[in-house]
Amino acid sequence: MISQLPKWVELGAFILALVAGSVNAIGLLGFEHQSVSHLSGTATLLGTGLINHSFHTALHLVGVMVFFVVGAATAGFLLHGSTLKLGRHYDTALFIEAGLLLTALGFLSQNSFYGHFFASAACGLQNALATTYSGAIIRTTHLTGIFTDLGIMLGSLCKGKPLDARKAKLFTLIIVGFIVGSSLGALLFIRLKFTALLFPAAICCLLALTYRIYVRRLQPTD
Repeated sequence: MISQLPKWVELGAFILALVAGSVNAIGLLGFEHQSVSHLSGTATLLGTGLINHSFHTALHLVGVMVFFVVGAATAGFLLHGSTLKLGRHYDTALFIEAGLLLTALGFLSQNSFYGHFFASAACGLQNALATTYSGAIIRTTHLTGIFTDLGIMLGSLCKGKPLDARKAKLFTLIIVGFIVGSSLGALLFIRLKFTALLFPAAICCLLALTYRIYVRRLQPTD
C-alpha cells in the first residue's frame, strides 16, 4: 500500500505529525495538563476518575473523547474511499482543523476547559484524514501503532525477510516529526502560552493552500 502512494506523502506525514506533536505538547503543558492527540491515556484517566468518584474530571474526559470522535466523523463525512486521490476535500479538512485549533485557542486563553474539546476534535479530524488516504497505514497523532509496526518489521528482518525501506523511512519521519513538533510546541508555549496554537493552525492553512494550488495546476484547462 505504501508503494502506491506518491512520493510527497512522506513530507505530508512529517508535517502532520509535527502539527499533532505541537498541539499535544501545548495541551500537556497548559491548563489541566490534558493530552489531546490520542485517547489511550484519556480513557485510563476516565477509568481511574470513576473509581475515585472524580465525576467532574470524568465528564471532562468524556468530552475530550467524544470530540475526538466528532472530528474523525467530520473527516469521514468529507472524505470518501480509502486511497489517496487528488481532488478530494483534504484542503477543506485542513482548514476546518485550523478553525478548530483557533477555537481551542479562544477558550483556553480564557482558562476554559472547553478548549480541550476543540483541540481534541482537531486531532481526531487529522488522524482520520491520514488514515483515510493511506488505507489505515499512516497515523499522525500518536506513535504507538508506528512503533509497533517498526517492531514487526525489525522482527521480520531478523527472520531474513526483506525490509520495506520506504515504509521504514515513512515511519521514522512520523516519529521525528512528532518529537520535533512537541519540542516546538513546548518552546512556543513557554513564550506565548496558548497563543502557541497559532503555529499548528498556520501550518494547517499553509498545507491546505499548497494542496489546493497543486490540484489546480494538475487539472486540465480549456
